[in-house]
Amino acid sequence: MSEKTRGNPYLNGNFAPLRSEDDFDLEVVGEIPAGLEGTLYRTGPNPQFEPLDPHYHWFTGDGMVHAFRIDGGKVTYRNRYVRTPKWELEHQHGRSLFGGFNPMLSDPVTAGKDSGVANTNILFHAGRLLALEEGHMPFEIDRNTLASRGYAAEYAGRVTAHPKLDPKTGEMVWFGYGVGDRPFSTNMSYGVTDASGKVVRRTDFEAPYSAMVHDFLVTENYVLFPVMPLTGSLKRAMKGLPGYAWEPDKPSYVGLMKRGDDVSAIRWFNTKPGYVFHPMNAREEGDRIIAEVCLYDAAPLFPLADGRPGSRSGARLTRWEFDLTGATDQVKETAIDDLDSEFPRLDERFTGLAYRHGYYAVDTTGAKSVKMNAIAHIDLATGVRKVCDFEPGDQVSEPVFAPRSESAAEGDGWLTTVVWRAADNRSDLVVLDASDIDRGPVAIAKVPRRVPFGFHGNWVGA
Repeated sequence: MSEKTRGNPYLNGNFAPLRSEDDFDLEVVGEIPAGLEGTLYRTGPNPQFEPLDPHYHWFTGDGMVHAFRIDGGKVTYRNRYVRTPKWELEHQHGRSLFGGFNPMLSDPVTAGKDSGVANTNILFHAGRLLALEEGHMPFEIDRNTLASRGYAAEYAGRVTAHPKLDPKTGEMVWFGYGVGDRPFSTNMSYGVTDASGKVVRRTDFEAPYSAMVHDFLVTENYVLFPVMPLTGSLKRAMKGLPGYAWEPDKPSYVGLMKRGDDVSAIRWFNTKPGYVFHPMNAREEGDRIIAEVCLYDAAPLFPLADGRPGSRSGARLTRWEFDLTGATDQVKETAIDDLDSEFPRLDERFTGLAYRHGYYAVDTTGAKSVKMNAIAHIDLATGVRKVCDFEPGDQVSEPVFAPRSESAAEGDGWLTTVVWRAADNRSDLVVLDASDIDRGPVAIAKVPRRVPFGFHGNWVGA
């Protein structure tokens, strides 16, 4: 690694790229629960070559998929790069060519070329495994070999990395931001893919300003679009300042719309400046919509508009309430947990519906970083929180729920998470009983090397 990038935190420790593609049979400690059969797919950034930008941002690295397959109590591991057009072009040239968040650094050979990295999320819908990154279309991956199959061109534009799968209709509900040819556009899209995999809706609308809209919320009848002041600016980028930056003087909005309505019917709610990368879930209760989100006072990982470092900030699990009667356009906020948290999940069979159990990664040290060291479960009916701690220095990934069966009660199943063992500089797949996580792991599958920090994943049953 060169002198110019050695000090970059996203190129060191367990953020550092891992460029080998491997297949391992994993040693299992404990016993994989009977009935836990399927694959945990995860993805994250692994730049194929040393980045051009000395201020390389973690969000811009090439995608690499990691698959932990559980079958008959045994666990195998496979990882492969997502061979996007960007990856293929740079592989051909043997070096980085794209400038990431600083397009001014891109090599002239990239003009007019696709820059997608497919590094943020991976999910299974309508028989297809899709690697997702919010600047481009979904990219299909073979669910067994992890071979790259190419873009799902029928989406015809940007798609969020966080679609929601409707457990009743089988639809995939999604959105896109920064839509169109102009960088940092204020245009957004709302879309629906039916249960068969056919895109049946894509409608554009304009946001209050250009912002990074990483995730959104869906209920049985509504969609909600948080537009918060992590703003995008081509003018800034052309001056060598951050393309995306935290601007707390701008207001925060949440756009609410019935799923079947025209986008002209979006109603914009107001809330104080803050940032949400990830909500846990949302549901309808009478004339209100209730949602749980991980809310930051200031967007982490990004600088201020003038290039100065942003504030360190940790997210707290917070309840948002929206009044559907029209009496107020203010979002009501209530803190419901006091631990810094990220990567909230649920039993996805209850996406958009009334639910009781939530799971999330937490930092019990209060360091206000994206490094989480424990897994939490909250019972939203009682307010009781349980925490599974790990060894000092260990860091956890997002917890992903796997039900005991499709007919099992909510929360009856297991959580899977990938844990980086700092002392040994390697990783484990850890299985927890979702209803009793403070008991500790029921099984551990040991990877002989580390799995770099990544973003998201999903469980696909056998």
